[in-house]
Amino acid sequence: MKPYAQALDLVDDPSLIAAYKEHHRAVWPEVVAALRGLGIARLRIFLHGTRLFMYYEAPDAFDPARDYQAYAANARCAAWDALMRGFQRRVPGARPGEWWSPMELVFDLETE
Repeated sequence: MKPYAQALDLVDDPSLIAAYKEHHRAVWPEVVAALRGLGIARLRIFLHGTRLFMYYEAPDAFDPARDYQAYAANARCAAWDALMRGFQRRVPGARPGEWWSPMELVFDLETE
């Protein structure tokens, strides 16, 4: 399994942030099943202010640019993604076409 970290911002509006958090207390079952179907073993999203940090572990052959397309092929997952994008904004410095921006691994205690 390979670790991945990505960042994204939320719209700076307390009511939208509250709604985003509420949606994530009841993620649609199809979304959970599709993520697990991609081989994602662990996925966590953290929030600080408006900044989201997502950490997940996926199979070594996993390629986010390629494999998330399979997730979006599911109509219910595509609807979830469209709903969530209404709350989200790309982080400053995101490359063209990136939504969740990949983060560089700088230190790993397990390898020390």
